[in-house]
Amino acid sequence: MWLPVLGLLLGIAIGFSTNFTIPSEYSSYLSLAILAALDTMIGGIRAHLQSMYDELIFVTGFFFNIVIAIGLAFLGVHLGVDLYLVGMFAFGIRLFQNIAVIRRILLVKWTALRRKNKKN
Repeated sequence: MWLPVLGLLLGIAIGFSTNFTIPSEYSSYLSLAILAALDTMIGGIRAHLQSMYDELIFVTGFFFNIVIAIGLAFLGVHLGVDLYLVGMFAFGIRLFQNIAVIRRILLVKWTALRRKNKKN
């Protein structure tokens, strides 16, 4: 559990310490890729809390979501349509649904723990 957090902190530190900039033409691709990665990460947390986590599904879903999201944005640019908005909407909805499920799971566990402590 600590390794992804360490990787995130290391990535943030490297990002702030370098002068690397991304051209504005790629902002839609990058934002969609970040949202797809966040969706996969939150989905992995949800699966772990539900005791359904599978590393192969997580890793393949992570890369597949990013490739599909960037492919959708690329296709939209070449068609002259803002298809990246469809990906943003879809990943945004999934992200908030997964967060809501995580919240419910944690609330159920917390109330069960409180009831158990009240009995004792």
